[in-house]
Amino acid sequence: MTDTPTILKKIIARKWEEIAERKAQLGTASLEKSASEQGPTRGFVKALEDKINAGQSGVIAEIKKASPSKGVIREDFVPAELAQSYEAGGAACLSVLTDVDFFQGADAYLQQARAAVSLPVIRKDFLVDEYQLLEARAMGADCVLLIVAALSEARLRELNQFALDLGLDVLVEVHDRAELDQALALPNRLIGINNRNLHTFEVTLNTTYDLLEHIGDDRLVVTESGILAPADVQAMRAQNVNAFLVGEAFMRQQDPGKALAKFFQV
Repeated sequence: MTDTPTILKKIIARKWEEIAERKAQLGTASLEKSASEQGPTRGFVKALEDKINAGQSGVIAEIKKASPSKGVIREDFVPAELAQSYEAGGAACLSVLTDVDFFQGADAYLQQARAAVSLPVIRKDFLVDEYQLLEARAMGADCVLLIVAALSEARLRELNQFALDLGLDVLVEVHDRAELDQALALPNRLIGINNRNLHTFEVTLNTTYDLLEHIGDDRLVVTESGILAPADVQAMRAQNVNAFLVGEAFMRQQDPGKALAKFFQV
């Protein structure tokens, strides 16, 4: 963690405070009960694979109100309507930000979005403890994000296995070769490559291109950040990268789903 970017350290420090606060409100035993009462997950990985097997892009469309660097991205923010728009636009899955302090997210946003559509949903947050994975299952998430830069190698393995045992799919996010090696040591199908350098915030699609040669065909690569034009999609697909996590640009459009459909039309 010594090389963890400063903003990420700040977020994670706050996460541990948040976890303590939430545990004081709802004990682990109660949360485990709630998680166990949820129905089956919707199959996040399968939804992506189905789109890709049909010759389309597998799009994880993001529902995000704000970010630390951009501030409020969308004032008119109704998660259920946004989810329906994305579903109509051809998204394979949804990503919903639940972080409160830095992204103005909420657990309720994920629940509202998922209830409005049939798409599987990933809880997009900074997950560092098993309690948060139980929360994800209890709120109805189908997948969770684990960021390698935010975790020790041992913690990554432990949390990944705990999530899988809960029936959740896991998107493991990497930024460089060392993190990729850790991700490849896990049995997961999904590997997310974030094209944003968390230290400099510079974005380059070369991050995905450079790491691709080290990833076997048994993995499904999701490219994240920096997909700004249809030409970027075409370039990625030419390299057999067919899954994309996108959203901020669409959040600024009146009808995000229409913008997505136009952006990803084959």
